[in-house]
Amino acid sequence: GDLILYVCGRYMAKYGRLVKDTVVPTIMTNFGLLKALEEVGIKAVPTDVGDKYVYACMRENGYTLGGEQSGHIIFGDLETTGDGIMTSLRVMEAVRVEKESLSTLTRPVKLYPQKLVNVPVIDKEKAMASPDVKAAEKEGEALLGGNGRVFVRASGTEELVRVLAEAMTDELCGEAVQPVIAALEPYRA
Repeated sequence: GDLILYVCGRYMAKYGRLVKDTVVPTIMTNFGLLKALEEVGIKAVPTDVGDKYVYACMRENGYTLGGEQSGHIIFGDLETTGDGIMTSLRVMEAVRVEKESLSTLTRPVKLYPQKLVNVPVIDKEKAMASPDVKAAEKEGEALLGGNGRVFVRASGTEELVRVLAEAMTDELCGEAVQPVIAALEPYRA
């Protein structure tokens, strides 16, 4: 999904079809996509996870492209929900018009390794409100020195706290999640 957003976003921007030169991914989008979009002058406005949030942001601001890392892409100039066939047609359009292979069009995006740890907790709201957990998130992010991120969020469907780290290497991802996992220990189920 992140690579599709990049290819279609860059293509649409080139031909004046990307409103406000902005793409709407979710907060779970890969850090590498955000950096690649920035390098070509395209803004990203991340929303909460879920296509309903992506579309709400698109509708409210008039944006024409958004989607999730899963590949659920919304082309706001044509539809109000994601459609796999439309996505494949738009990707093929970009490949055909640009006369480039898909691998060439995606080459500028260097997706960062990710580590996602689901921590079962007794009360996800209490865990998320903990100052220790918030401080641990900042500590994990500080380990990455601006070249990655640590993201902590409560699951919308389960009594879990999801801890995501993105960094240049798998090893750094593993190191960055550790302070948060330790801070969540008192809340474990």
